[in-house]
Amino acid sequence: MILAALHDTVLAEVSNPTPEAPPMADKLLQMGRYFTWLIQLSGITAITYGGGRFAWEKWNGGNLQSPKMIASAMAGGAVATSAGTIMNSVIG
Repeated sequence: MILAALHDTVLAEVSNPTPEAPPMADKLLQMGRYFTWLIQLSGITAITYGGGRFAWEKWNGGNLQSPKMIASAMAGGAVATSAGTIMNSVIG
């Protein structure tokens, strides 16, 4: 009974705070958007470069190193995309 009264008293004294954005939140979100854009641009550039190098190696008959580059760029893009999705779900 004493615990119940104490529990009700403590809950009555705590107010319900309203959510508010932290300082500089808009700048951090803007920086995150720029970072996302940069990651996407670098992934597209890496896949394009790998495709061009693949064509060059195929045309000249050299060692085929570019399929590894393309696979690595695609794996990196998948990691970057999933990280963005996870961060978006965490942020809200």
